[in-house]
Amino acid sequence: MIESAGLPPLARATALVGVVFLQAVALYVGYGLLERVASPAIERVTNAST
Repeated sequence: MIESAGLPPLARATALVGVVFLQAVALYVGYGLLERVASPAIERVTNAST
């Protein structure tokens, strides 16, 4: 773990916001890639059953 006890509260809050933002970006990109990869497979299954 990264020790942040010595940092001022504003620096800790800024770091927390930065970490949450990076997680949001990673999830957005990850789900976008998953959608690109999985969409053709889902459409094949959907079209095959009709």
